Amino acid sequence: MKPYTQTVKNGYIEREFDTTVSIDELVWHRDKLDRVVEVIIGGGWKFQMDNELPKVLKEGDTLTIPKETFHRVIKGDGKLKIKINE
Repeated sequence: MKPYTQTVKNGYIEREFDTTVSIDELVWHRDKLDRVVEVIIGGGWKFQMDNELPKVLKEGDTLTIPKETFHRVIKGDGKLKIKINE
């Protein structure tokens, strides 16, 4: 089971992490494709790339995640909603 829900819309993925997600489900991982991620709702969540400090996710932020690069999200106090283009 994934720690998020998602829908596919017009060629992009919309993904939402709820406030009830367990921090144990938010693990370091790598994606098989390059991704551009736009933050729709930040909710106090953070994003961390390998060997970097976590950054607070704010509405309107855009992240570029190269394929096969370790990264993770860190739970905030609200929900996180993002738009992913691969």
